[in-house]
Amino acid sequence: MGTRLRVFLTREQNQTLFNLRTADVPQKVKDRAEVIRLNADGAYVEKIAAHLNWTAQTVREVLHRWKKLGLERLWELPSRGGKTRWTEG
Repeated sequence: MGTRLRVFLTREQNQTLFNLRTADVPQKVKDRAEVIRLNADGAYVEKIAAHLNWTAQTVREVLHRWKKLGLERLWELPSRGGKTRWTEG
């Protein structure tokens, strides 16, 4: 087993992530913010994964993205492929 994955938050970062719980943002963003806050409070990856019914790998990916890019990576990037051309007529 590798080293324990842990993030540390400033007071401002913690408050921003806490405020996302009631913000008008997608549920995925709220879940990712909760993952980060739980880990910063000392919860293990496996425990967080069980709590959210996610895989441990998904939790690790969220934490790695947070460490690398911060708040902006809580949201989804635009998907691949062409845009829909069909419209109801």
